[in-house]
Amino acid sequence: MRETVKEGNSFVVKDNGEMVAEITYKPAAKDMIVIDHTYVSPAMRGQKLAEDLVRRVVEHAREANKMVVPSCSYAHAQFKRHNEYQDVWKRDQ
Repeated sequence: MRETVKEGNSFVVKDNGEMVAEITYKPAAKDMIVIDHTYVSPAMRGQKLAEDLVRRVVEHAREANKMVVPSCSYAHAQFKRHNEYQDVWKRDQ
């Protein structure tokens, strides 16, 4: 059984209790978080797990009224591809 859970400053995908994908973020200011790492195990790649994890962080940021700095290269690419993330994307001024 596959599930996605929030663990501290991360969202983790577990498959039968084993971590197969994760995204981590850290607080950068009172109103900002930085996505700093995305990982998907080689056996699980190509299933849009990382894309779903980025979406989870975006939803979390919206709920917490925070902006997101996608410093991880994968997250940054997703922010460029998805116009619906523009409202939470903290860009360099």
